[in-house]
Amino acid sequence: MSQHFKRIEKIKGALNLGGDKSISHRAVMFASMAEGESTILNCSSSLDVWSTVSCFRSLGCKIDGDTNQLKIIGRGFKGFKSPSHPLDCGNSGTTARLISGILCAQNFETTLIGDESLSKRPMKRVIEPLSKLGAKFRPSEVGTLPLEILPVDSLIPINYEMSVASAQVKSAIILAGIHLNEVSTIIEHEITRNHTEKLLSIVTEKTGDSTKLFFSRKNYPQKFELTVPSDISSASFFIVLALLSKESVVTIKNVSLNETRTGIIDILKKMNGDITIQNSKTELGETYGDLIVRSSNLVNTEIPISIIANIIDEIPILSIAGLFAKGDFKIQGAKELRVKESDRITALCHNFKIAGLSVNEFEDGFEISGEPNNSVNTFESFGDHRIAMSFAVFSMLHKEGGLVNNFECAAISNPNFVKQIAELTA
Repeated sequence: MSQHFKRIEKIKGALNLGGDKSISHRAVMFASMAEGESTILNCSSSLDVWSTVSCFRSLGCKIDGDTNQLKIIGRGFKGFKSPSHPLDCGNSGTTARLISGILCAQNFETTLIGDESLSKRPMKRVIEPLSKLGAKFRPSEVGTLPLEILPVDSLIPINYEMSVASAQVKSAIILAGIHLNEVSTIIEHEITRNHTEKLLSIVTEKTGDSTKLFFSRKNYPQKFELTVPSDISSASFFIVLALLSKESVVTIKNVSLNETRTGIIDILKKMNGDITIQNSKTELGETYGDLIVRSSNLVNTEIPISIIANIIDEIPILSIAGLFAKGDFKIQGAKELRVKESDRITALCHNFKIAGLSVNEFEDGFEISGEPNNSVNTFESFGDHRIAMSFAVFSMLHKEGGLVNNFECAAISNPNFVKQIAELTA
């Protein structure tokens, strides 16, 4: 279904967004692993997180409530029950990859399935390190879902050096390793999201440009109560819209300010974006605060490859900011975009060409220049929530507006996007 977005002149007001998707996934998983009742406040309402909820219900967890307050009675150490059917991860790569680390330590066989998009995404990146721990799998011929996870007598500790910058792979290894009394280690050379480390109190050791992680059963989850901060990736669409709309000021409340997630704010500030932080606080290691965003005249800046892993999910909306900023926008070192919900490099370049821009596509990025055409463009979402919302923002900034096909996929991360836009333009 196509969604039409009209040009807007300005936005103003305050937003309370849903809980951070990455933290919500992990909170649901860790509460399900713990023994006893945990409480999660402001859990994400995204379809991805509810795929995680559905999987753990199928594993025997009692999960009641809604996004305002979830009560989860966990099964305790190796206490999950064998599901009666394959676990459907929907569109969620986080669900599929992280739960693989948990299930390979259980004493029953499980099969993971997903939708058409997820079933094309690589699982070899978690199968390979988990196999070094002694886990057994039967993947599809091309290393994707469906994936059968087989029981083993016991896992063995691992000393693993990350070959790809991926918080999902890192977390899957940790979640397997915390089923062992012996200590396992991971070395990563690029900073990736550290929500798993913070929530499980993983010890880390910094040496030069590398970080070493140490984990064992001592880090196995205990019951907890957590208020999930608002999702910075969801906030990024409203941040860019406010920066590029005239006479606009928007407050986004209680946004996650985890140091591995604020690269988008750092880059937009370097582009002359007026973004300030107020009322910052920390809970269970996670920092959050209010963002005040004001209209700005953005100027493109060089984006260092070292920050790419930090901003990988925000690159689509960052490219929209770059399009309307002074100068050409270029990004490289982002090959990981090709194995997201869509090939985001191809998707972005396709839509920029529709808008009449000059586009150079690289294997690991792209460059755009020129001025948008004067047409009412129809953009393709490619079934990818971040592509859909990025070109919704483009359309609202374009003098003729625009349409986004299959916009309903935005619900994968933010089902309330259109309603929230309406609140800011009322």
